[in-house]
Amino acid sequence: MGYELAQVNIGRMRGPLDSPVMKDFMDGLAEVNAAAEAAEGFVWRLVDGEGDGATGFRFWGDEWLIVNMSVWTGPEALKSFMYGTVHRPYLQRRREWFEHLKEAVTTLWWVPEGERPTVQDAEKRLTMLREKGPSPDAFTLKAEFGAPEA
Repeated sequence: MGYELAQVNIGRMRGPLDSPVMKDFMDGLAEVNAAAEAAEGFVWRLVDGEGDGATGFRFWGDEWLIVNMSVWTGPEALKSFMYGTVHRPYLQRRREWFEHLKEAVTTLWWVPEGERPTVQDAEKRLTMLREKGPSPDAFTLKAEFGAPEA
C-alpha cells in the first residue's frame, strides 16, 4: 500500500465572501483550482458542491474560517503548485483577504493511497499540530515527515 500527502489550510476571512474585500480572491478561485487540478502530482481536492471550490465548508464551526484541503502525491508536487505562477500571486496577497493568525493554519499528513480526508480529519490534525508541534501525524513543509513504511 502506498501513501499520499493530505494538506489543509484555513483562513479567517476579512469579510463575507460576497464583500468587496474578498472580490479578487473569489474572482481568482476558479483559475487557481483549475491550475491545481492540472498540476503534476495533484490527486484530489475538497469541493462543496456549491460551485468550483470548498467555500461552503467551515472549520471548527466558525463562520469566518474557510478551508482548503487537497491530496498530492508528495511534498514536492504540493510545493511546485504552491509556488508556481498561478498560485504564488494569491499566496502573496493572502493578508488582503485573510487575517494573520498566530496559531498554525496549515498542516500535512499521510493518508493511505485512495483515502480522502474529511473536514473533521483536518480539524483533528490541525489541533494536533497546534497542541504538540510537528509529528508524523501532523506536520508542515518546514518540518516534514516521510511517508509511513508500506
